[in-house]
Amino acid sequence: MRPDGEREWRLLSAAEPVLWQHVVDQLGTAVVVLDPAGLIVAVNPAAERLLGRAAAVMYGQDLHDLCHRDPGGTRIPRERCPLLQALAEERSARGDDDRCLRGDGRLIPISWSATPLTDDGVSQGMVVLVVETAADRRARRERAERAEQAERVERAAHTSALESLTERLTLLAEITDVLGETLEVDEALARLSRLLVPRLADWAVVDLRVGSHQVHRVAVTGPEGRDAGQEDWRGPLPSAGDAAHSPLVQVLNGGGPVLQDRADMDAPPDSPLAAVHSAFLGATGAASVITVPLGSRRQVTGALTLVRTDPARPFGTGDVDVVSDIGRRVGLVIDNARRFGRQRAVAEAMQRNLLPPLPQPGRIQLAARYQPAPAGSQVGGDWYDAFTLRDGTLALVIGDVEGHDLTAAAGMAQLHGILRSLVWDHTEPTGAVVDRLDNAMHAITTVPTATLVLARVEGPDTGPWTLRWTSAGHPPPLLLTPDGNAQYLEAGQGLLLGADLSAGGHRPSAAHALPPGSTLLLYTDGLIEVPGSDLDTGLGRLRRHALALAHEPLDTLCDRLSSRMTPGSTDDIALLALRLPMP
Repeated sequence: MRPDGEREWRLLSAAEPVLWQHVVDQLGTAVVVLDPAGLIVAVNPAAERLLGRAAAVMYGQDLHDLCHRDPGGTRIPRERCPLLQALAEERSARGDDDRCLRGDGRLIPISWSATPLTDDGVSQGMVVLVVETAADRRARRERAERAEQAERVERAAHTSALESLTERLTLLAEITDVLGETLEVDEALARLSRLLVPRLADWAVVDLRVGSHQVHRVAVTGPEGRDAGQEDWRGPLPSAGDAAHSPLVQVLNGGGPVLQDRADMDAPPDSPLAAVHSAFLGATGAASVITVPLGSRRQVTGALTLVRTDPARPFGTGDVDVVSDIGRRVGLVIDNARRFGRQRAVAEAMQRNLLPPLPQPGRIQLAARYQPAPAGSQVGGDWYDAFTLRDGTLALVIGDVEGHDLTAAAGMAQLHGILRSLVWDHTEPTGAVVDRLDNAMHAITTVPTATLVLARVEGPDTGPWTLRWTSAGHPPPLLLTPDGNAQYLEAGQGLLLGADLSAGGHRPSAAHALPPGSTLLLYTDGLIEVPGSDLDTGLGRLRRHALALAHEPLDTLCDRLSSRMTPGSTDDIALLALRLPMP
């Protein structure tokens, strides 16, 4: 190749210069062409790679001075260089134990062979083929293999770390989901244990504080089919105390998470609680233990202890971080559940007090049931009422105020009081009474909308009896007769309370004879409405179950009807039942 960059191989066949130049360029062996003075006039790409220099840099350079060295890396004197001697004498030569100084400063062992170039008997220089010796190639290959192996190990470690992190994050996400699905402590801890064992630990233990120094072991979960010994480890534990230094006691008293190995667990216990816990760890064959607080240091509700029994698989600091996060989440759920329990107890007591006691109107039997919604504040707007009017007539009411909270309960109480005052000494039709209640509702109460059935049971104590009623957007009463029939009383239907009646509009009243021995059921929509099911299906189910229970005592009918009808219901339920005597 000329110094200006054009490749020229002078002694190649004149007929095929381009072909031979392409062959040499593609050759995997380094080829260097020297002029008679030993200066480089052409190199192929393999020579550029081997010598570590670009072709343009090597043109015109003395090959001997540029890169030819002895085994010690020293420049060979020109008078003793076999390559230069062969060039001067115009003969072939070879060398097997020389070195080449690359452009990056690295010495590589080479072997070379040189062949003179002539044109019509005139010397044109020499072609030199240079090959890196096998020893260096092997060393470079070994270095490359070691580097590749190290890269594989590093990549595998990185992949393992990512997989471990992903698994931990997935576990945290699953725990967060299952803990958020319930406010029942026992159910939350059962779900937690199913996630922790065996995915993260061989044993999981939950201890809860139930007083200033009282501790209960509420959950012990181990490998399926195994227990920690003959003793039941659940139940009250000895006092935690304040001065003890065992990990469990320290965590229960506000300390941070603790990681223990087998040597740490061999320390003698310093409190009765520590002794019980140490005995448990011994019974499980614990090799590595993490104990973390449930909740925060300011509000510790208990402790979570995880145990691994395989000495080859101890917990690490990453596990401590994950379990500490789990402990904070579980502690929050337990604290919320306790708050919810206290609120629920107060709310249910309030709800019971808002619902009045039932009268005893002669031989007529009355029974009622109220079931709060399974979620929320456990109070709502469902209500019932039964009372004797001034003229001795029995009044029945079932109603449902919009909402499932304290506001709905307060609105229910307001409607309850207003309706009693409106109906107490008036003999007008039930539809007129409900219209007057609707007119007064927005001025006196905070109730936006509501439904109800107002009914009067008219007749002497021995019968016959007539039911007169009005429904304001409420499900129809269900009448069960002794002959085995069940009929929904769908007459007397009007708009719900809070609806804008057109000018001069009135709600209708209806009447129906009540046979002796018949049973009348008034109920709210929580008894018949289940998510995923339509209203007709719910009404059919109520009719079927009520007929099957019609022969039962009234209290038994109410109990069994509620239990059969309400699986899956998300609403509160009120049920008012009346049974007339037989002649």
